[in-house]
Amino acid sequence: MENASTETMGPRKFTIKERFYWGFASLGGSIISGIYASLLPIFYTDYLGLVENAGIIYIVSIIYAIWNAINDPLFGVISDKTKSKKGRRIPFMRYTAPFLGIFFILVWFADPSFSEMQLFWWMLITMLLYDTAYTIIFLVFSALLPEITEDEKERNGLQVISSFLGLIGTIFGFIIPDLFRHQASLLPLRMSMIAVGIIGSTLIIFTTYKFKERPEFTIVDEPLGMIDMIKFTFKSKAFIIAVVANFMSILLQSLILGSLFYLGDYVTQTSSIILILFVFIPLLVGIWITPKLIEKFDVVRADQLLLILGGIGLILLTFMPTNELIFVSIAIAGFGFVGPLVFTNLLFAQVADEDEVRTGVRREAMFFGVNALITKPAQSLALAIPVALLAATGFIPRSQTGGIARPDLQPAAALFAIRLFIGLIPGIALLLEVLILQFYPLKGEYWAKIQKEILKMHEEKHKKLKELMKNQK
Repeated sequence: MENASTETMGPRKFTIKERFYWGFASLGGSIISGIYASLLPIFYTDYLGLVENAGIIYIVSIIYAIWNAINDPLFGVISDKTKSKKGRRIPFMRYTAPFLGIFFILVWFADPSFSEMQLFWWMLITMLLYDTAYTIIFLVFSALLPEITEDEKERNGLQVISSFLGLIGTIFGFIIPDLFRHQASLLPLRMSMIAVGIIGSTLIIFTTYKFKERPEFTIVDEPLGMIDMIKFTFKSKAFIIAVVANFMSILLQSLILGSLFYLGDYVTQTSSIILILFVFIPLLVGIWITPKLIEKFDVVRADQLLLILGGIGLILLTFMPTNELIFVSIAIAGFGFVGPLVFTNLLFAQVADEDEVRTGVRREAMFFGVNALITKPAQSLALAIPVALLAATGFIPRSQTGGIARPDLQPAAALFAIRLFIGLIPGIALLLEVLILQFYPLKGEYWAKIQKEILKMHEEKHKKLKELMKNQK
Protein backbone atom coordinates (compact mmCIF):
# COMPACT_ATOMS: atom_id res chain seq x y z
CA MET A 1 0.00 0.00 0.00
CA GLU A 2 1.25 3.46 -0.82
CA ASN A 3 1.15 4.78 2.72
CA ALA A 4 2.63 1.62 4.24
CA SER A 5 6.11 2.03 5.65
CA THR A 6 8.61 -0.21 7.31
CA GLU A 7 7.70 1.51 10.59
CA THR A 8 4.23 0.03 10.58
CA MET A 9 3.70 -2.68 13.20
CA GLY A 10 0.86 -5.16 13.56
CA PRO A 11 -1.77 -6.13 11.00
CA ARG A 12 -2.41 -3.59 8.23
CA LYS A 13 -5.74 -1.77 8.19
CA PHE A 14 -7.42 -0.51 5.03
CA THR A 15 -9.87 2.29 4.29
CA ILE A 16 -12.95 1.76 2.11
CA LYS A 17 -11.22 3.64 -0.71
CA GLU A 18 -8.18 1.36 -0.50
CA ARG A 19 -10.40 -1.71 -0.56
CA PHE A 20 -11.98 -0.48 -3.79
CA TYR A 21 -8.55 0.17 -5.27
CA TRP A 22 -7.74 -3.44 -4.43
CA GLY A 23 -10.95 -4.60 -6.08
CA PHE A 24 -10.30 -2.78 -9.36
CA ALA A 25 -7.88 -5.53 -10.41
CA SER A 26 -10.61 -8.07 -9.76
CA LEU A 27 -13.08 -5.97 -11.74
CA GLY A 28 -10.76 -5.77 -14.76
CA GLY A 29 -9.86 -9.44 -14.62
CA SER A 30 -13.47 -10.56 -14.15
CA ILE A 31 -14.78 -8.65 -17.17
CA ILE A 32 -12.18 -10.45 -19.25
CA SER A 33 -12.49 -13.87 -17.63
CA GLY A 34 -16.30 -13.61 -17.45
CA ILE A 35 -16.53 -13.16 -21.21
CA TYR A 36 -13.94 -15.88 -21.78
CA ALA A 37 -15.81 -18.38 -19.58
CA SER A 38 -19.32 -17.56 -20.80
CA LEU A 39 -18.69 -17.08 -24.52
CA LEU A 40 -15.84 -19.49 -25.36
CA PRO A 41 -17.80 -22.79 -25.16
CA ILE A 42 -20.72 -21.60 -27.28
CA PHE A 43 -18.43 -19.57 -29.62
CA TYR A 44 -16.47 -22.60 -30.81
CA THR A 45 -19.13 -25.29 -30.38
CA ASP A 46 -22.19 -23.46 -31.74
CA TYR A 47 -21.07 -20.35 -33.67
CA LEU A 48 -18.09 -22.00 -35.37
CA GLY A 49 -19.80 -25.41 -35.57
CA LEU A 50 -17.19 -27.57 -33.84
CA VAL A 51 -19.90 -29.72 -32.26
CA GLU A 52 -19.68 -31.55 -35.59
CA ASN A 53 -16.01 -32.29 -34.89
CA ALA A 54 -15.96 -32.50 -31.12
CA GLY A 55 -12.61 -34.27 -31.25
CA ILE A 56 -10.91 -30.91 -31.87
CA ILE A 57 -12.29 -29.52 -28.60
CA TYR A 58 -11.34 -32.71 -26.73
CA ILE A 59 -7.73 -32.49 -27.95
CA VAL A 60 -7.50 -28.77 -27.15
CA SER A 61 -8.96 -29.46 -23.68
CA ILE A 62 -6.35 -32.15 -22.98
CA ILE A 63 -3.41 -29.99 -24.10
CA TYR A 64 -4.86 -27.02 -22.20
CA ALA A 65 -5.10 -29.15 -19.05
CA ILE A 66 -1.48 -30.33 -19.39
CA TRP A 67 -0.18 -26.78 -19.82
CA ASN A 68 -2.23 -25.65 -16.84
CA ALA A 69 -0.64 -28.43 -14.83
CA ILE A 70 2.78 -26.96 -15.60
CA ASN A 71 2.45 -23.19 -15.72
CA ASP A 72 0.77 -22.43 -12.38
CA PRO A 73 3.26 -24.10 -10.01
CA LEU A 74 6.10 -22.93 -12.29
CA PHE A 75 5.13 -19.26 -11.98
CA GLY A 76 4.32 -19.79 -8.29
CA VAL A 77 7.89 -20.92 -7.63
CA ILE A 78 9.34 -18.09 -9.74
CA SER A 79 7.30 -15.48 -7.85
CA ASP A 80 8.14 -16.90 -4.40
CA LYS A 81 11.86 -16.95 -5.23
CA THR A 82 12.00 -13.47 -6.81
CA LYS A 83 14.19 -10.94 -4.95
CA SER A 84 13.40 -7.83 -7.00
CA LYS A 85 13.57 -4.45 -5.24
CA LYS A 86 10.09 -3.73 -6.60
CA GLY A 87 8.77 -6.91 -5.03
CA ARG A 88 7.97 -10.45 -6.03
CA ARG A 89 4.27 -10.01 -6.88
CA ILE A 90 3.31 -6.57 -8.20
CA PRO A 91 5.84 -6.34 -11.07
CA PHE A 92 4.49 -9.59 -12.50
CA MET A 93 0.95 -8.15 -12.43
CA ARG A 94 1.90 -4.79 -13.90
CA TYR A 95 3.98 -5.95 -16.85
CA THR A 96 1.85 -8.96 -17.80
CA ALA A 97 -1.47 -7.06 -17.89
CA PRO A 98 -1.00 -5.57 -21.42
CA PHE A 99 -0.30 -9.05 -22.82
CA LEU A 100 -3.44 -10.38 -21.15
CA GLY A 101 -5.49 -7.79 -23.05
CA ILE A 102 -3.82 -8.64 -26.37
CA PHE A 103 -4.15 -12.43 -26.04
CA PHE A 104 -7.79 -12.12 -24.91
CA ILE A 105 -8.63 -10.07 -28.01
CA LEU A 106 -6.98 -12.60 -30.33
CA VAL A 107 -9.17 -15.46 -29.03
CA TRP A 108 -12.21 -13.99 -30.80
CA PHE A 109 -10.62 -13.53 -34.21
CA ALA A 110 -11.07 -17.17 -35.21
CA ASP A 111 -13.24 -17.11 -38.33
CA PRO A 112 -16.04 -19.45 -39.50
CA SER A 113 -14.26 -19.68 -42.87
CA PHE A 114 -11.21 -21.32 -41.26
CA SER A 115 -10.56 -24.97 -41.97
CA GLU A 116 -10.81 -27.40 -39.06
CA MET A 117 -7.03 -27.45 -38.66
CA GLN A 118 -6.85 -23.65 -38.72
CA LEU A 119 -9.54 -23.51 -36.04
CA PHE A 120 -7.64 -26.10 -34.02
CA TRP A 121 -4.36 -24.16 -34.03
CA TRP A 122 -5.99 -20.77 -33.50
CA MET A 123 -8.05 -22.04 -30.57
CA LEU A 124 -5.11 -23.87 -28.99
CA ILE A 125 -2.48 -21.12 -29.29
CA THR A 126 -4.70 -18.21 -28.23
CA MET A 127 -6.13 -20.16 -25.28
CA LEU A 128 -2.66 -21.11 -24.03
CA LEU A 129 -1.33 -17.56 -24.36
CA TYR A 130 -4.41 -16.08 -22.67
CA ASP A 131 -4.30 -18.58 -19.82
CA THR A 132 -0.58 -18.03 -19.21
CA ALA A 133 -1.03 -14.27 -18.85
CA TYR A 134 -4.14 -14.65 -16.70
CA THR A 135 -2.38 -17.22 -14.50
CA ILE A 136 0.62 -14.99 -13.83
CA ILE A 137 -1.51 -11.98 -12.88
CA PHE A 138 -4.10 -13.59 -10.65
CA LEU A 139 -1.77 -16.13 -9.11
CA VAL A 140 0.32 -13.31 -7.65
CA PHE A 141 -2.77 -11.19 -6.92
CA SER A 142 -4.19 -14.02 -4.82
CA ALA A 143 -0.82 -14.48 -3.12
CA LEU A 144 -0.75 -10.79 -2.14
CA LEU A 145 -3.93 -10.97 -0.04
CA PRO A 146 -2.57 -12.96 2.92
CA GLU A 147 0.76 -11.09 2.77
CA ILE A 148 -0.49 -7.54 3.14
CA THR A 149 -2.38 -8.17 6.39
CA GLU A 150 -2.59 -10.90 9.00
CA ASP A 151 -5.98 -9.75 10.31
CA GLU A 152 -8.74 -12.10 9.16
CA LYS A 153 -11.37 -9.32 9.24
CA GLU A 154 -9.18 -7.11 7.06
CA ARG A 155 -8.58 -9.98 4.66
CA ASN A 156 -12.31 -10.58 4.47
CA GLY A 157 -12.92 -6.84 3.97
CA LEU A 158 -10.57 -6.79 0.99
CA GLN A 159 -12.00 -10.03 -0.35
CA VAL A 160 -15.61 -8.84 -0.01
CA ILE A 161 -14.95 -5.72 -2.11
CA SER A 162 -12.84 -7.75 -4.54
CA SER A 163 -15.62 -10.35 -4.87
CA PHE A 164 -18.29 -7.65 -5.25
CA LEU A 165 -16.43 -5.83 -8.03
CA GLY A 166 -15.46 -9.20 -9.52
CA LEU A 167 -19.15 -10.09 -9.72
CA ILE A 168 -19.93 -6.76 -11.38
CA GLY A 169 -17.20 -7.59 -13.90
CA THR A 170 -18.60 -11.08 -14.46
CA ILE A 171 -22.08 -9.62 -15.05
CA PHE A 172 -20.59 -7.34 -17.69
CA GLY A 173 -18.88 -10.47 -18.99
CA PHE A 174 -22.33 -11.81 -19.87
CA ILE A 175 -24.07 -8.60 -20.87
CA ILE A 176 -21.40 -7.27 -23.25
CA PRO A 177 -21.22 -10.31 -25.55
CA ASP A 178 -25.01 -10.74 -25.34
CA LEU A 179 -25.42 -7.27 -26.86
CA PHE A 180 -23.43 -8.25 -29.94
CA ARG A 181 -23.48 -12.05 -30.35
CA HIS A 182 -26.91 -12.25 -32.04
CA GLN A 183 -25.81 -10.25 -35.07
CA ALA A 184 -24.99 -12.01 -38.35
CA SER A 185 -21.51 -10.47 -38.53
CA LEU A 186 -18.83 -11.14 -35.91
CA LEU A 187 -17.31 -7.66 -36.42
CA PRO A 188 -19.33 -5.84 -33.68
CA LEU A 189 -18.52 -8.62 -31.22
CA ARG A 190 -14.82 -8.40 -32.04
CA MET A 191 -14.77 -4.61 -31.68
CA SER A 192 -16.35 -4.95 -28.24
CA MET A 193 -13.69 -7.52 -27.30
CA ILE A 194 -10.94 -5.04 -28.22
CA ALA A 195 -12.50 -2.45 -25.88
CA VAL A 196 -12.82 -5.02 -23.09
CA GLY A 197 -9.19 -6.12 -23.45
CA ILE A 198 -7.94 -2.54 -23.14
CA ILE A 199 -10.21 -1.54 -20.22
CA GLY A 200 -9.66 -4.75 -18.27
CA SER A 201 -5.87 -4.67 -18.45
CA THR A 202 -5.83 -0.95 -17.55
CA LEU A 203 -7.80 -1.59 -14.34
CA ILE A 204 -5.30 -4.28 -13.32
CA ILE A 205 -2.37 -1.92 -13.91
CA PHE A 206 -4.12 0.79 -11.87
CA THR A 207 -4.24 -1.47 -8.79
CA THR A 208 -0.51 -2.16 -8.98
CA TYR A 209 0.24 1.54 -8.51
CA LYS A 210 -1.94 1.81 -5.39
CA PHE A 211 -0.27 -0.91 -3.32
CA LYS A 212 3.22 -1.81 -2.24
CA GLU A 213 4.47 -5.15 -1.02
CA ARG A 214 5.82 -5.76 2.46
CA PRO A 215 9.59 -5.94 1.99
CA GLU A 216 10.28 -8.26 4.94
CA PHE A 217 8.94 -11.25 3.02
CA THR A 218 11.25 -10.52 0.07
CA ILE A 219 14.35 -9.36 1.96
CA VAL A 220 14.27 -11.28 5.26
CA ASP A 221 12.80 -14.61 4.14
CA GLU A 222 15.12 -17.10 2.47
CA PRO A 223 13.11 -19.18 -0.02
CA LEU A 224 12.97 -22.93 0.50
CA GLY A 225 14.65 -25.25 -1.96
CA MET A 226 12.48 -26.93 -4.56
CA ILE A 227 12.40 -30.31 -2.80
CA ASP A 228 11.42 -28.71 0.52
CA MET A 229 8.80 -26.58 -1.23
CA ILE A 230 7.14 -29.67 -2.68
CA LYS A 231 7.50 -31.68 0.53
CA PHE A 232 5.98 -29.09 2.83
CA THR A 233 3.21 -28.30 0.34
CA PHE A 234 1.93 -31.85 0.16
CA LYS A 235 2.46 -32.48 3.89
CA SER A 236 -0.14 -29.82 4.67
CA LYS A 237 -3.44 -31.56 5.39
CA ALA A 238 -5.24 -28.21 5.30
CA PHE A 239 -3.90 -27.51 1.81
CA ILE A 240 -4.87 -30.93 0.44
CA ILE A 241 -8.42 -30.59 1.78
CA ALA A 242 -8.78 -27.01 0.52
CA VAL A 243 -7.50 -27.79 -2.95
CA VAL A 244 -9.68 -30.87 -3.46
CA ALA A 245 -12.70 -28.87 -2.33
CA ASN A 246 -11.71 -26.05 -4.68
CA PHE A 247 -11.64 -28.49 -7.61
CA MET A 248 -15.39 -28.85 -7.14
CA SER A 249 -15.83 -25.06 -7.00
CA ILE A 250 -13.87 -24.53 -10.21
CA LEU A 251 -15.88 -27.23 -11.97
CA LEU A 252 -19.09 -25.55 -10.78
CA GLN A 253 -18.03 -22.06 -11.86
CA SER A 254 -16.80 -23.18 -15.26
CA LEU A 255 -19.92 -25.21 -16.04
CA ILE A 256 -22.33 -22.49 -14.92
CA LEU A 257 -20.57 -19.62 -16.68
CA GLY A 258 -20.18 -21.65 -19.86
CA SER A 259 -23.80 -22.85 -19.88
CA LEU A 260 -26.03 -19.84 -19.17
CA PHE A 261 -26.23 -18.89 -22.84
CA TYR A 262 -27.27 -22.47 -23.68
CA LEU A 263 -29.94 -22.38 -20.97
CA GLY A 264 -31.34 -19.06 -22.21
CA ASP A 265 -31.17 -19.86 -25.93
CA TYR A 266 -32.49 -23.42 -25.87
CA VAL A 267 -34.31 -24.24 -22.58
CA THR A 268 -36.02 -21.14 -21.16
CA GLN A 269 -35.93 -19.36 -24.55
CA THR A 270 -35.59 -16.04 -22.75
CA SER A 271 -33.01 -13.29 -22.76
CA SER A 272 -29.77 -14.40 -21.15
CA ILE A 273 -29.85 -11.15 -19.18
CA ILE A 274 -32.87 -12.43 -17.21
CA LEU A 275 -30.91 -15.53 -16.20
CA ILE A 276 -27.91 -13.39 -15.31
CA LEU A 277 -30.05 -11.26 -12.99
CA PHE A 278 -31.46 -14.31 -11.19
CA VAL A 279 -27.94 -15.68 -10.64
CA PHE A 280 -26.06 -12.52 -9.77
CA ILE A 281 -28.50 -10.44 -7.70
CA PRO A 282 -28.54 -13.10 -4.92
CA LEU A 283 -24.76 -13.31 -5.25
CA LEU A 284 -24.34 -9.56 -4.89
CA VAL A 285 -26.61 -9.50 -1.84
CA GLY A 286 -25.01 -12.56 -0.30
CA ILE A 287 -21.48 -11.15 -0.43
CA TRP A 288 -22.33 -8.52 2.17
CA ILE A 289 -23.52 -11.03 4.75
CA THR A 290 -20.27 -13.03 4.75
CA PRO A 291 -18.68 -11.02 7.61
CA LYS A 292 -21.71 -11.87 9.79
CA LEU A 293 -21.50 -15.53 8.81
CA ILE A 294 -17.82 -15.65 9.78
CA GLU A 295 -18.59 -14.07 13.15
CA LYS A 296 -21.42 -16.53 13.85
CA PHE A 297 -19.64 -19.63 12.57
CA ASP A 298 -16.13 -19.58 11.07
CA VAL A 299 -14.79 -19.47 7.51
CA VAL A 300 -15.16 -23.16 6.74
CA ARG A 301 -18.56 -23.66 8.43
CA ALA A 302 -19.99 -20.59 6.69
CA ASP A 303 -18.66 -21.93 3.39
CA GLN A 304 -20.32 -25.31 3.92
CA LEU A 305 -23.67 -23.72 4.73
CA LEU A 306 -23.70 -21.75 1.49
CA LEU A 307 -22.44 -24.71 -0.56
CA ILE A 308 -25.39 -26.83 0.60
CA LEU A 309 -27.77 -24.10 -0.51
CA GLY A 310 -26.08 -23.82 -3.91
CA GLY A 311 -26.07 -27.57 -4.48
CA ILE A 312 -29.77 -27.93 -3.66
CA GLY A 313 -30.68 -25.06 -6.00
CA LEU A 314 -28.78 -26.57 -8.93
CA ILE A 315 -30.20 -30.06 -8.48
CA LEU A 316 -33.73 -28.59 -8.36
CA LEU A 317 -33.02 -26.63 -11.55
CA THR A 318 -32.46 -29.90 -13.43
CA PHE A 319 -36.05 -31.04 -13.00
CA MET A 320 -38.11 -27.83 -12.84
CA PRO A 321 -40.96 -27.95 -15.42
CA THR A 322 -41.55 -24.20 -15.91
CA ASN A 323 -39.38 -21.14 -16.47
CA GLU A 324 -40.63 -19.54 -13.25
CA LEU A 325 -39.44 -22.49 -11.17
CA ILE A 326 -36.14 -22.60 -13.07
CA PHE A 327 -35.57 -18.93 -12.18
CA VAL A 328 -36.32 -19.61 -8.49
CA SER A 329 -33.88 -22.54 -8.48
CA ILE A 330 -31.18 -20.38 -10.10
CA ALA A 331 -31.71 -17.66 -7.48
CA ILE A 332 -31.32 -20.19 -4.63
CA ALA A 333 -28.17 -21.54 -6.25
CA GLY A 334 -26.82 -18.03 -6.85
CA PHE A 335 -27.03 -17.21 -3.16
CA GLY A 336 -25.09 -20.40 -2.40
CA PHE A 337 -22.33 -19.50 -4.88
CA VAL A 338 -21.21 -16.80 -2.43
CA GLY A 339 -19.34 -19.49 -0.48
CA PRO A 340 -16.72 -20.50 -3.05
CA LEU A 341 -16.54 -16.94 -4.39
CA VAL A 342 -15.57 -15.27 -1.09
CA PHE A 343 -14.19 -17.96 1.18
CA THR A 344 -11.77 -19.87 -1.09
CA ASN A 345 -8.98 -17.28 -0.92
CA LEU A 346 -9.51 -16.93 2.84
CA LEU A 347 -9.00 -20.68 3.28
CA PHE A 348 -5.74 -20.53 1.32
CA ALA A 349 -4.63 -17.55 3.39
CA GLN A 350 -5.09 -19.71 6.47
CA VAL A 351 -3.11 -22.51 4.80
CA ALA A 352 -0.23 -20.08 4.10
CA ASP A 353 -0.24 -18.85 7.71
CA GLU A 354 0.00 -22.37 9.12
CA ASP A 355 2.76 -23.19 6.64
CA GLU A 356 4.78 -20.12 7.65
CA VAL A 357 4.61 -21.23 11.28
CA ARG A 358 6.04 -24.60 10.19
CA THR A 359 8.66 -23.44 7.68
CA GLY A 360 9.42 -19.83 8.71
CA VAL A 361 8.82 -18.63 5.12
CA ARG A 362 5.82 -17.14 3.34
CA ARG A 363 5.18 -18.79 -0.01
CA GLU A 364 1.59 -18.16 -1.00
CA ALA A 365 2.31 -18.31 -4.73
CA MET A 366 3.48 -21.92 -4.46
CA PHE A 367 0.21 -22.89 -2.78
CA PHE A 368 -1.90 -21.06 -5.35
CA GLY A 369 0.23 -22.54 -8.12
CA VAL A 370 -0.13 -26.13 -6.94
CA ASN A 371 -3.81 -25.45 -6.29
CA ALA A 372 -4.15 -24.53 -9.96
CA LEU A 373 -2.13 -27.61 -10.95
CA ILE A 374 -4.86 -29.72 -9.37
CA THR A 375 -7.94 -27.58 -10.08
CA LYS A 376 -7.34 -26.13 -13.56
CA PRO A 377 -8.14 -29.47 -15.22
CA ALA A 378 -11.67 -28.81 -13.94
CA GLN A 379 -11.87 -26.00 -16.52
CA SER A 380 -10.91 -28.39 -19.31
CA LEU A 381 -13.42 -30.91 -17.97
CA ALA A 382 -16.10 -28.22 -17.96
CA LEU A 383 -15.29 -27.42 -21.60
CA ALA A 384 -15.49 -31.09 -22.64
CA ILE A 385 -18.61 -32.19 -20.68
CA PRO A 386 -21.15 -30.00 -22.57
CA VAL A 387 -19.62 -30.88 -25.94
CA ALA A 388 -19.73 -34.62 -25.15
CA LEU A 389 -23.34 -34.51 -23.94
CA LEU A 390 -24.55 -32.33 -26.83
CA ALA A 391 -22.75 -34.44 -29.45
CA ALA A 392 -24.17 -37.65 -27.94
CA THR A 393 -27.73 -36.32 -27.93
CA GLY A 394 -27.83 -34.95 -31.49
CA PHE A 395 -27.65 -31.21 -30.75
CA ILE A 396 -28.04 -29.06 -33.90
CA PRO A 397 -25.70 -26.01 -33.83
CA ARG A 398 -26.71 -22.61 -35.15
CA SER A 399 -23.95 -22.91 -37.76
CA GLN A 400 -26.45 -25.24 -39.52
CA THR A 401 -29.51 -23.04 -38.99
CA GLY A 402 -28.47 -19.73 -40.50
CA GLY A 403 -26.74 -18.41 -37.38
CA ILE A 404 -29.95 -18.49 -35.34
CA ALA A 405 -30.63 -20.69 -32.31
CA ARG A 406 -33.44 -23.18 -33.11
CA PRO A 407 -34.67 -24.84 -29.90
CA ASP A 408 -37.70 -26.17 -31.81
CA LEU A 409 -35.39 -28.40 -33.87
CA GLN A 410 -33.49 -29.85 -30.91
CA PRO A 411 -34.08 -33.41 -29.70
CA ALA A 412 -35.58 -33.64 -26.21
CA ALA A 413 -32.43 -35.47 -25.09
CA ALA A 414 -30.25 -32.49 -26.12
CA LEU A 415 -32.43 -30.07 -24.15
CA PHE A 416 -32.21 -32.29 -21.06
CA ALA A 417 -28.44 -32.58 -21.55
CA ILE A 418 -28.22 -28.79 -21.10
CA ARG A 419 -30.06 -29.14 -17.79
CA LEU A 420 -27.61 -31.84 -16.74
CA PHE A 421 -24.43 -29.84 -17.32
CA ILE A 422 -25.78 -26.63 -15.80
CA GLY A 423 -27.76 -28.25 -12.97
CA LEU A 424 -27.26 -31.80 -11.77
CA ILE A 425 -23.52 -32.21 -12.40
CA PRO A 426 -22.33 -28.96 -10.71
CA GLY A 427 -24.96 -29.44 -7.97
CA ILE A 428 -23.50 -32.81 -7.02
CA ALA A 429 -20.00 -31.28 -7.13
CA LEU A 430 -21.03 -28.66 -4.53
CA LEU A 431 -22.48 -31.23 -2.14
CA LEU A 432 -19.31 -33.32 -2.45
CA GLU A 433 -17.34 -30.19 -1.54
CA VAL A 434 -19.34 -29.88 1.70
CA LEU A 435 -18.31 -33.40 2.70
CA ILE A 436 -14.66 -32.79 1.81
CA LEU A 437 -14.49 -29.64 3.96
CA GLN A 438 -15.57 -31.64 7.02
CA PHE A 439 -11.94 -32.74 7.26
CA TYR A 440 -10.44 -29.21 7.10
CA PRO A 441 -8.31 -28.77 10.28
CA LEU A 442 -7.80 -24.97 10.59
CA LYS A 443 -10.60 -24.05 12.96
CA GLY A 444 -11.33 -23.59 16.66
CA GLU A 445 -8.53 -23.37 19.23
CA TYR A 446 -5.87 -24.65 16.85
CA TRP A 447 -6.55 -21.83 14.35
CA ALA A 448 -6.56 -19.22 17.16
CA LYS A 449 -3.11 -20.47 18.21
CA ILE A 450 -1.79 -20.15 14.64
CA GLN A 451 -3.05 -16.57 14.42
CA LYS A 452 -1.15 -15.57 17.57
CA GLU A 453 2.06 -17.25 16.44
CA ILE A 454 1.95 -15.64 12.99
CA LEU A 455 1.69 -12.13 14.47
CA LYS A 456 4.70 -12.82 16.67
CA MET A 457 6.73 -14.13 13.71
CA HIS A 458 5.92 -11.10 11.56
CA GLU A 459 6.94 -8.72 14.31
CA GLU A 460 10.32 -10.47 14.51
CA LYS A 461 10.76 -10.29 10.73
CA HIS A 462 9.90 -6.61 10.80
CA LYS A 463 12.62 -6.00 13.39
CA LYS A 464 15.16 -7.89 11.28
CA LEU A 465 14.19 -5.80 8.26
CA LYS A 466 14.79 -2.56 10.18
CA GLU A 467 18.20 -3.85 11.32
CA LEU A 468 19.17 -4.78 7.76
CA MET A 469 18.11 -1.38 6.45
CA LYS A 470 19.95 0.37 9.26
CA ASN A 471 23.17 -1.56 8.48
CA GLN A 472 22.86 -0.73 4.78
CA LYS A 473 22.77 2.99 5.61
